Amino acid sequence: MTLHHVGIAVDPAPFGDARAALEAAAKPYVALGYGLEAQGLVETQGVYVYLLKPPSTNGIETRIELIAPANTTCALAKSLQKRGPGLHHLAFGVPDIREAMATLTRQGAKLVDLSPRPGFGGHLVAFVHPSFAGGVLLELVEEV
Repeated sequence: MTLHHVGIAVDPAPFGDARAALEAAAKPYVALGYGLEAQGLVETQGVYVYLLKPPSTNGIETRIELIAPANTTCALAKSLQKRGPGLHHLAFGVPDIREAMATLTRQGAKLVDLSPRPGFGGHLVAFVHPSFAGGVLLELVEEV
């Protein structure tokens, strides 16, 4: 298991547009040497994504995922209204998402997703309710 990415919620309101907000939010990380690896819309979750790759991995592959709501009804828009922008989730890369979900369920985790769903980049993802990890939303990612 690896820390696949850190998800950061971005509020598009000050910029009037989700993509402009993501571009502005990326600037501090670009200044640190991160580069845009991919961008796009995850229709199933209603979010725009900027995925930033570290400048030199040195064995560390953790990305920064900037996310902004594509509409006002998606879960991220509701989260932004409730909690504001900032750290949204920690995502862990797992070799078998179904096995990881079963293991976490046996450990008492409440799953947001009862089965894996398509995520950004075509990966399978599932979220674990924040009550399991002290208020932190966890994401499981199986690269396909």
